[in-house]
Amino acid sequence: MERLSCTGSSIRRRSTSISSHTSHHTDNDDECERVSEAGDIGDRALPSTRLSESGSIRSSFDIRPEENEVVVSTEEEEILHPNATLSTGAVVDSEAINHETRRGLPKLLDYASCMVHLAVFGILGVLTRYLLQKLFGPGVGNVTSNKTLLYLDLPSNMIGSFLMGWFGIVFKGDISNVSEHLAIAITTGYLGSLTTFSGWNQKMLELSVSGHWLFSLLGFVVGLFLVAFSIIFGIETAKGFRWLLSKLSMSCGAGNGGSNINTKVDSNSRQLTIMMMFLVILIMLWGVCGVLVKAEFRHGGNAAELWFACMVGPIGVWIRWFLARLNGRGLGKAGLLKWVPFGTLIANVSAAFVMAALATVKKAVHTRACDTVVSGTQFGLLGCLSTVSTFAAEFNAMRESDYPWRAYAYALITICISFVIGILVYCVPVWTKGV
Repeated sequence: MERLSCTGSSIRRRSTSISSHTSHHTDNDDECERVSEAGDIGDRALPSTRLSESGSIRSSFDIRPEENEVVVSTEEEEILHPNATLSTGAVVDSEAINHETRRGLPKLLDYASCMVHLAVFGILGVLTRYLLQKLFGPGVGNVTSNKTLLYLDLPSNMIGSFLMGWFGIVFKGDISNVSEHLAIAITTGYLGSLTTFSGWNQKMLELSVSGHWLFSLLGFVVGLFLVAFSIIFGIETAKGFRWLLSKLSMSCGAGNGGSNINTKVDSNSRQLTIMMMFLVILIMLWGVCGVLVKAEFRHGGNAAELWFACMVGPIGVWIRWFLARLNGRGLGKAGLLKWVPFGTLIANVSAAFVMAALATVKKAVHTRACDTVVSGTQFGLLGCLSTVSTFAAEFNAMRESDYPWRAYAYALITICISFVIGILVYCVPVWTKGV
């Protein structure tokens, strides 16, 4: 009897240990996915995809024997609405989910609408980045330069990261409550195109090829510090503004009893109307850019490069958006290294590689037409393919997690891989062949 009692006690201890280990492993996986998906999750954020695509949503079911209820906890709902308070004891009715899914656009139209949103906001991001270059560059502000560690795209990266704290973290849930497509367009489309990692990496390569290795190293260190501080400052100021809004709404609500105006774009008619509106805007933007490129192409220069960049920029946004679905997935079936945002990493490294290769081609060919096409592709397509705002959001999430070292490891991996590839593709040909 005593032996049976000891055996039972041993089994209970072993079961408790296994349960504790499993719980810790699950919590760690959840945190890895959360930090990796902090910036962007691509088309997995679409309403038509979250509940229909296999593997695009992961729900954990908690059976409560005493209440005989099934509780569903949705990870991606927390990502899309980080400021919303979710009830962990809410029972999800499958019929309600199906009804909510039917209210949205069909999957094909959902994709088309989102891509149109992304294209329009991507072009706006390119134009804003160009204006900031001119404002802070040698022509006006004389703050940034191609010859110092304060590279031309530094103001864009700082402002984009600051705004990411506002609209990509603190207020993203509120924007998503109005329109999921608008939230994606602002964060992935506008802020992702306003900031550029490939341009940052290329300017450091150009400093290196001219022998300014110290400036190049400090450019990465100072750039990373300023971007990291910008998103922190954005988050803190946005939280302060949210607190102010809550105080104002409480005082106003006491007087008029609140408002019941529905601002959510939750019907097919509203979504189709907005999609057509943005489609018209996109066609007009592309048309104007096409006319201006045709008029300026023979003369070359910054104007032709800018309008060509606006035409090809949306392609980079779309590619980055599709790659972002890899964030939080890890490697292989086992999902190794889930904390690494492989979608963002691939986008930034590939854009840096292609930009360095095109810079080599530009030096070798050096004709007016080649310069216009290459510079426009670098500034537009590759500038939009790479991003610093999403990178900053992921870096900040890792830094605030239980494993802050991952933030610096992720930054080091991204910078080192891109810079080493750039040296091989751009610097070595210039040094050896005098390209």
